[in-house]
Amino acid sequence: MSSTIEAPRKRSRRAPEPLAGVEMPWIRVAPDAPYFMDETGAPWTPVGYNDALTWPELGPLYRRKDVDAVDRHLAWLASNGITVLRLMLECAHKGRYLEKPLGTFQPHMVRVWDDLIALCSRHGIRLLLTPYDTFWMWLRFKHHPISRHKGGPCAHQGQVLLCPDTRAAIKNRLTFMVERWGGSGTVFAWDLWNEIHPAQVGDRADCVDVFNEFIHEVSEHVRSLETRLYGRAHPQTVSMFGPELRWRPDLPLADTVFRHPALDFATTHIYMEGSIDHPQDTVACAIDTGRLVRQALREIGDMRPFLDTEHGPIHGFKDWRITLPEAFDDEYFRHMQWAHLASGAAGGGMRWPNRHPHILTVGMRQAQGAMARFLDQMDWTAFRRRNLNEEIELRTAGLTVCASGDDAQALVWLLRTDALAEDGRVRQDAPPIAAGLRVPGLAPGRYSVVMWDTRRGMEAGRTEADAGEDGLSLSDIPVTTDLALAIRRM
Repeated sequence: MSSTIEAPRKRSRRAPEPLAGVEMPWIRVAPDAPYFMDETGAPWTPVGYNDALTWPELGPLYRRKDVDAVDRHLAWLASNGITVLRLMLECAHKGRYLEKPLGTFQPHMVRVWDDLIALCSRHGIRLLLTPYDTFWMWLRFKHHPISRHKGGPCAHQGQVLLCPDTRAAIKNRLTFMVERWGGSGTVFAWDLWNEIHPAQVGDRADCVDVFNEFIHEVSEHVRSLETRLYGRAHPQTVSMFGPELRWRPDLPLADTVFRHPALDFATTHIYMEGSIDHPQDTVACAIDTGRLVRQALREIGDMRPFLDTEHGPIHGFKDWRITLPEAFDDEYFRHMQWAHLASGAAGGGMRWPNRHPHILTVGMRQAQGAMARFLDQMDWTAFRRRNLNEEIELRTAGLTVCASGDDAQALVWLLRTDALAEDGRVRQDAPPIAAGLRVPGLAPGRYSVVMWDTRRGMEAGRTEADAGEDGLSLSDIPVTTDLALAIRRM
């Protein structure tokens, strides 16, 4: 299939000037730890969320309605520690297709992406890109250019990963993406397929075999093309709607999402029923986030990174039309991101806004900034962590813990469970408790312990302690609502 960029229907006297970008080093998986680094060797952590070209903050970039507003917004994001945005290359629910008809790339959409990549590079923000909006492709299939109804090759949604001509069209889009934007370090990684699902292959019994073959084919296509053009390749992943792993225990879906040999890191969308997708308090969501990260790390057979690339109150927002109270949502968001990071995942996870308007709150940005300021407390490129959520010995009641560690470092996050207010938040006026705990696995020696206020984003104290053969014991750690501990061998 050939690719073309459609000529503008009306020629302007002067073509718009391209926006100037800045070269950024490429991101890769750290060779000795399940985290990321740039090609200079500096650690890089994904701190970000999901955005879209039709949502309020990036929307003004469409047809260059207000480029300066988007530029200012990205500068503000960068000042709050945001390092990555996850976006889909088209917004199918609004009919903003990258190709229309299939194989013809619309110039105004291409320019939006040219502009966004240039603007993000100015502010040091990278992009995790996925080629299709598969959710709305499914719901509005008859309107999608890939559909036979619109002149495309695919007869039905259930054939989208099976039809050879459709697969050729998918690879054609990926080729365009690689050739147009793949030479930029502003691209963090490719999410080759958003929420791969058995329904996309007609619920065949051998759907995992089809998934694995599809991923192998498109991954090799992208990697070989990038290597030929640029001498290197961006990291790759494929995402999955997390509950499917629980709903379909008869299918070896974990083989695809956690262990496929072509993928560089693993991603799921953490939408746990009840506690996360329709939360009633800000503690249960953190406990389940930590539990799901632990399960994911157990499924991964090597040291590839894991991260959640979608989470949020999707059921409450989409089905019940509820926008959570801002103060509640801010705390729910902050607790989930620290449970994610402390349990051994990379970064704080990537929220899908699920709010009206469809943007993150100022409090959420501040929470991301608070986490970003913490990141220097750990040596991520040497942190060969294992999950310690269940191995940590808590010696004080009224707390839950998410933690990870190796023989030289540990990250511990303590959360009060005994101080919930009527609105489901943890009481900030509760008297602190003196926590005692033991962190196993650390080699004997002297350790520094930095205590981090996750709400204010600043150090709350520090101490030193000696680890023995049974690990590191700590006592009298003051916890009012929650507290993170960065533990490193001195």
